[in-house]
Amino acid sequence: MALRSGIYIVPTDRWYIERAVWLIAGIVLIASTAAAIVQPLVACVILATGLASIAVSLTGFCIVGNVLHRLGVPHALGTPESTPGRPYFMQTDRWYLERRIYLAVGINISIASVLSIVHSPWWLSFTGFVGVAMVWFAATGFCIMANGLYWMGAEPRLVPEARPTAAVLGDGSVRPASVP
Repeated sequence: MALRSGIYIVPTDRWYIERAVWLIAGIVLIASTAAAIVQPLVACVILATGLASIAVSLTGFCIVGNVLHRLGVPHALGTPESTPGRPYFMQTDRWYLERRIYLAVGINISIASVLSIVHSPWWLSFTGFVGVAMVWFAATGFCIMANGLYWMGAEPRLVPEARPTAAVLGDGSVRPASVP
């Protein structure tokens, strides 16, 4: 992986399964983090969310994604076999950036949820942060972790390299980057 610069932003012009999953998972994380402050064992819901995220990254199968698929929400990272009437599976042919996000988020919130139970409830501040970041990611297309992975050279699949990224100017306006 070659280091790169620029800002990675996923498409937000339409709703697709993966974006909706980030939103739903973020809301679940925020709600369960708030509930775990009152009842620490609710952190097991956070752990289940983390383990589900890891499973999605490894197998491509997503329960929430399949519900959304049945409801007719289109996918952006699904396999070619993920057609109406067939189960939805996220592509697992290589470790592209968006797939790495599922793995990293799953590992981080799983560890933090266990630590919130056995060590300190302050670890819930991290799971709450991740929940807010996931909702932000779904709403704006910008994710701190996605950009970190992007800068380290992870190849995105939602916005391939052939499509230039935009630059934010000092006045807040956005200027498309030049095509090399």
